[in-house]
Amino acid sequence: MTEPRVVIADDQALVRIGFRMILTARGIEVVGEAADGAEAVEAVRRLRPDVVLMDIRMPTMDGLEATRRILAEAPDCRVLMLTTFDLDRYVYAALAAGASGFLLKDVTPEHLANAVRLVNTGDALLAPSITRRLVERFAVSEHVPSLPAIHRDLAALTPRELEVLTLMGHGLSNAELATELTLSEATVKTHVARIFAKLSLRDRAQAVVLAYETGLVTPERN
Repeated sequence: MTEPRVVIADDQALVRIGFRMILTARGIEVVGEAADGAEAVEAVRRLRPDVVLMDIRMPTMDGLEATRRILAEAPDCRVLMLTTFDLDRYVYAALAAGASGFLLKDVTPEHLANAVRLVNTGDALLAPSITRRLVERFAVSEHVPSLPAIHRDLAALTPRELEVLTLMGHGLSNAELATELTLSEATVKTHVARIFAKLSLRDRAQAVVLAYETGLVTPERN
């Protein structure tokens, strides 16, 4: 697979410069930058990147609204949210809007580059333990959008696929799923691909959100 083409959207110029330097040094092309959500939408429209690194809190248009608009126009684009806090309530809303995952802004250079490449492949759930805690905290909160674009009828799944989706909802990776179900990792990948196709899911991030929103996985109460 060729290296992804990336747009960086953040209202802090130093963040954009730093991320550009990190990615460029590792062979990933940064094709554009944006200082707010509106600029990000326009940049994606012009440049058609594979991945957008999207800050959540920006002036003019925030990252959440920008994500909705970008994915409405360019559904094959992957949006990777950037946040300062690992339990930012807006991250859950971003996942529900179609973002493929999120990263903390203090991410290491290697993790950033690897995350961009991973999102580009579609195997997009990043930091599953953090994502799981976030979903558990905010899945039943008020003012959290549902997933109207996702097919919510789980009856299309086989019992094994339903089991796989449930475990994905708990944040298990493919390797962990293989161990838990005593299957090969290749077989697990086949099940995951079929789940995505049957339920019109973009990636693992949406699979986790769907598992909670359909009640397949129950948020834990502290």
